[in-house]
Amino acid sequence: MTGVRARVVVRRRDVDVTLEVGADECVAVIGPNGSGKSTVVEALAGLLLIDDGHVELGGARVSDGRRTVPPHRRRVGLVAQRPDLFPFLDVLRNVAFGPRATGAGRAAADDRARRALAAVGADQLVDRAPGTLSGGQAQRVAVARALATDPAVLLLDEPTSALDVAARDEVRSAVRTAVAGRSSVLVTHDPVEVVALADRVVVLEHGRVVEQGDPTAVLGQPTSAFAAAFSGLALVRGIATGGGIAPDGGGELTSATHAVPPGRPALAAYHPTAAVLTRDGGGAGRTVTALEPRDGLVRVRAGDLLADLTLARVSALGLRVGEPVRIDVPAAELTVYPPGG
Repeated sequence: MTGVRARVVVRRRDVDVTLEVGADECVAVIGPNGSGKSTVVEALAGLLLIDDGHVELGGARVSDGRRTVPPHRRRVGLVAQRPDLFPFLDVLRNVAFGPRATGAGRAAADDRARRALAAVGADQLVDRAPGTLSGGQAQRVAVARALATDPAVLLLDEPTSALDVAARDEVRSAVRTAVAGRSSVLVTHDPVEVVALADRVVVLEHGRVVEQGDPTAVLGQPTSAFAAAFSGLALVRGIATGGGIAPDGGGELTSATHAVPPGRPALAAYHPTAAVLTRDGGGAGRTVTALEPRDGLVRVRAGDLLADLTLARVSALGLRVGEPVRIDVPAAELTVYPPGG
């Protein structure tokens, strides 16, 4: 059974995305800002009308571009970046609000709320006022609130992006419990969340799906520019050689992991910290096109190749934009694979 089957077309945002999610599958949707992630979530939740296509949730068609089922009748649980708890209700009443709104009696709604809070490790917070909660506690309550409605589909729109590192860990644990055995869509900018929570990854760029698959494959052997940047890898396009790849920008890189026949289009991936940069610009030399600060290092861009160096190393080499350099990658650090992954 498919939990989500949708084609979301919103012309004014230039979005045309097809998405399927299994009944017990968590699919992470990633992409740069403006790629269409929020549009997809809003359309699934019923907060945005689609121009064309369809949305099916739990086997029921809820939108087809002509008619739409309102959000409260879609059996969708939504957890956004901010918990947005009702300030005038205690935690138990906040979580019980959804079941009450769908017709459950007070005792039944309270029971469902307590069970949802226990599932995310927040049962000790039942009597607390929202204003007394930490960010992580409030977000765990928001996850419980979504679970208490027994949603057919759980939508998680960057649920940890507004939290500090310690709070992210506790909320991530709550989300892991929430998505287990449930059709879920996770929008995130966090590679750790993808690895920890998702069964599959869908990559959006410019309102279209450009790549999808198992997280290990997408993050380990990306075929799109965003997936490569998201996983921290440098992506090189070129033609396979007998021992590696001839990048489009010239030269050759050798690889110990290589399974593409020579002469065929190929991709190669490596971590920029593995690159070896020298001031010898001969042969496969390139010109420095940018120097960018990155997580305590300096990212050197030279055409289609990247190298992450310490500030001390950049200073010692006297690197400047426009300087000729050579970038090599140890064969053991480079993976060459077909464009299809």
